[in-house]
Amino acid sequence: MGSAVRVWFGLAALDGLMGVAAGAFGAHAVADPMAKELLRTGAQYQLVHAVAALACCGPLPIAARPAGRAAALFGLGGLIFGGSLYLLATTGMTILGAATPIGGLLLLAGWAMLIWNVLTARPPA
Repeated sequence: MGSAVRVWFGLAALDGLMGVAAGAFGAHAVADPMAKELLRTGAQYQLVHAVAALACCGPLPIAARPAGRAAALFGLGGLIFGGSLYLLATTGMTILGAATPIGGLLLLAGWAMLIWNVLTARPPA
């Protein structure tokens, strides 16, 4: 397994770990309804994009480099999106919410990269 693939698999795994931890924390240790909702939203998005990043790194045989770029965008976007919501929920510092749209844009860019990859890939020889 190449070093770039290891990095993206690692980011996907970290997204999965953080998503599960945030979901459990929100469900069992947080009383504030707004904080619970922020944790739930962050966990949902982060877990979905962990799976998307894994799909880009694994069995996707078409144009591995662009798929790897999509995985990178999913991994980084999930960390920023979910992480900023988790910090907002646990600290109450509203300025941290400013990073959430950046993470969301990275997630959208990952999907756009994946779409472009699928539409422009050459069939295997």
